[in-house]
Amino acid sequence: MDADATALVEAIGSGKLTAREAMKASLAAARSHAWLGAIVYLDEGRGLAAAEAFDALSSDDKAVRAFGGVPTLAKDLGGPFRGFPVSAGSRSIPRLGGLADSDLAKRFRNAGFCLFGLTTSPEFGLSLASEPAIGPISRNPLAPDLSSGGSSGGAAAAVAAGIVAIAHATDAGGSIRVPAACCGLVGLKPGRGVMPAGPSYDNYLGGIASELAVCRSVRDAASALAALSGEAKGPFPPVRQSGLPSSRLRIGLLTNTGSASPTEAERLVAVEAAAKSLEKVGHEIVPTDWLRIEQIATASTRAFADVVAINLAEMVKRLSADLSSAEPMTQAVLERGLSKDGTEIWRLINAMAFISRDLWRVFDDIDCLVTPMLSTAPKPVGSFPTDHRDVDLHFSRMTAFAPLAPLANVSGFPAITLPFGIDDAGLPLPVQLLAPMGEEGRLLALAALLEKEERWSHGFLLAGFAR
Repeated sequence: MDADATALVEAIGSGKLTAREAMKASLAAARSHAWLGAIVYLDEGRGLAAAEAFDALSSDDKAVRAFGGVPTLAKDLGGPFRGFPVSAGSRSIPRLGGLADSDLAKRFRNAGFCLFGLTTSPEFGLSLASEPAIGPISRNPLAPDLSSGGSSGGAAAAVAAGIVAIAHATDAGGSIRVPAACCGLVGLKPGRGVMPAGPSYDNYLGGIASELAVCRSVRDAASALAALSGEAKGPFPPVRQSGLPSSRLRIGLLTNTGSASPTEAERLVAVEAAAKSLEKVGHEIVPTDWLRIEQIATASTRAFADVVAINLAEMVKRLSADLSSAEPMTQAVLERGLSKDGTEIWRLINAMAFISRDLWRVFDDIDCLVTPMLSTAPKPVGSFPTDHRDVDLHFSRMTAFAPLAPLANVSGFPAITLPFGIDDAGLPLPVQLLAPMGEEGRLLALAALLEKEERWSHGFLLAGFAR
């Protein structure tokens, strides 16, 4: 297995590497990979201070921290993390002073993570590319002319390039999974009610958003979930994680995303191959017709667009924010949100409940669903421009690229993506797995089985490790 955060923890714990040395390696990698545009805000002093503070802990204190001494980056959206002022990729929000830690940020620190910067995201997370007008443009380390995805594109670029082993990320419409899929990483979107979002709970976005990380391995994703999840104490009931999956699961196989957003044949072959691999270890494959999913997926895409517009409008009113300097697309999305009346919003709330209900019915017959994550290879930089005001065109472009991404968000179901092959251009062939609420463990166990086949390896060495 390529070096990951778990390997870095082991190296630090065994004395082969200090947290300060790991941090210095990550800082050096950040400087040498500045061309990637992955990092939008860097604080070397704060990163070194965090690493030195970890090195000064007693052995007992170090031992209880799942990610003891591991350098990491927070996203310039979500959180927040004290000392790392976010701008949400917008010139309309200046980076003024430090912010208080969110509940999740406190857990990151308690887990032993050492933060040293913020990663690039599109303005207010409104794109599947991380190319804010204020810069920088986040590029794909595997092919710099291609996008690293969005909205956690900077996080994915930093992890794929080996600057850090793991990075904070958020997902409201595929924003963990799409960048992970673009860059050959593992991206788990936990189900509704699993992750803390206090003390303000703003990032729930009506229940569609969740925070965790982009990772280099399934075991890192599992460790991050274990260390950071639970006791959310928020507006949604906590979801208790189930145990290990039963010996024989019914695996739904979806190899069609419809004529409106078709998936390339090469990517469908990877999905079929993943299903066959699971069948070989004893699971039952259940072909799933697109007609069973189409209406739910379409409704999810529509609901996602409405939720983000209404959320943006509410935020602007609540904070008395001035978005006159925001990008044209952001202003157009804001106007759409402001135009929604109470009846439309109530209709949206009902629609989201029906989406969750209808997806549960699909899972009456299956235990997990394997699908494509992206319809094509990662897009060239500039494929999701935000210098126009055609909201429908913008969201249709995103739907065409990741047709099933919002389904997990709006329904509240957990989903994971991981690479399962390589295309002719050397780019990853990602697959997505969805499971019912509370079955993150099931997803991680199945993803670990697929990962064992080693159909993908990282193109960049992790900072701090020598070949």
